[in-house]
Amino acid sequence: MRFALAALASALGLFLAMPPAVSDPAPPQPSGRRACFFVNNFENWRAPDAKTIYIRVGLHEYYRLDLAASCPALLWPDSHLVTKWRGSNVVCSALDWDLKVSQGPQGISTPCIVKTMTALTPQEAAAIPKKFKP
Repeated sequence: MRFALAALASALGLFLAMPPAVSDPAPPQPSGRRACFFVNNFENWRAPDAKTIYIRVGLHEYYRLDLAASCPALLWPDSHLVTKWRGSNVVCSALDWDLKVSQGPQGISTPCIVKTMTALTPQEAAAIPKKFKP
């Protein structure tokens, strides 16, 4: 019994002496800030081509979503995004997106896989052509 208690105390001492595990934070974006937003702040989107989506979050934040493959449904008239969020209500990376595009309320949804999500600087957002700015 004494041996078991001594072993337990020794193991506990080693455990307490270890530095706490630190999870890797998301890598900073070129703009120097972490690209995260709450899903309820997602406002609007526009697609300049079948592989890129610009989204607006709140009034002044913009993100670019680059897709893994062409998603021509983005360019259809009356197309709309069908989004399901993975995990929490915070979006921080391409992995958080479950994105589909549909035309009309009864249309067939086409999946579009998000490869990267990039927070745009105010200068980059200002450079988006007006017809593609969400």
